Amino acid sequence: MLATLMSLSCQKSSTQQETASADSVVVAINTLTDEEKAAGWELLFDGSTLNGWKRFNHDTIGPLWSVQEGAIMCNGQGLGEGTANIGGSLITTRPFENFELSLEWKLSPGGNSGIIYHVVEDPKYKHDYETGPEFQVMDDTGWKDSLREEQKAGSNYDMHAAPASKKLNPVGEWNTARLIYNSGHVEHWLNGDKVVEFEEGSADFTARYKKSKWVDHPDWNKFKSGAISLQDHGAPVYYRNIKIRAL
Repeated sequence: MLATLMSLSCQKSSTQQETASADSVVVAINTLTDEEKAAGWELLFDGSTLNGWKRFNHDTIGPLWSVQEGAIMCNGQGLGEGTANIGGSLITTRPFENFELSLEWKLSPGGNSGIIYHVVEDPKYKHDYETGPEFQVMDDTGWKDSLREEQKAGSNYDMHAAPASKKLNPVGEWNTARLIYNSGHVEHWLNGDKVVEFEEGSADFTARYKKSKWVDHPDWNKFKSGAISLQDHGAPVYYRNIKIRAL
């Protein structure tokens, strides 16, 4: 009997620890610690609404973007990038200049999205990426076409490749992204590791630019203040714990 009671007690203790652990994770999602608040961080997503966000070049959010289980979701299953009338990237209603951005993302199999910054709206721009650089969000192994290294997850899209040694969690699991822009100095972090670093206007940057697709978009990277954008690329994608602080 004593052995049975001890076994039940251990099982109960284990269950309580798992519950407590699970509860702490739930509490931590889409919140700021006292230390983060003191450091100037603010939430861009409250965990339950799309307040502070809008669809690129539209007055309404549209049907693809919603909040699901504490995450912003784009349900673009089977649709193309920015599908006319209902599609389009989700952008902040506020502009940001120099900043540090932190968030978590996960993709569906074969998914593609991106975190784009200094985005400016105008009817002459069909997509958000025509004005701002992109931290690539990608299922590197499941994408339908072949990819160059600078098109894979964590890269500065079509410019600077994240290394092949990067830590990328499997599809369906959360990845952590950190993006720093400070007066032309840019850093991409993926799951705790710095994977890209560059200086705008440097000789290396200019050489890469001249070989990229961006030469066909004359206003790309011309704006140094603009919205943060979560890209609609025709696949389900999820974002949460979206935090930013001005630099």
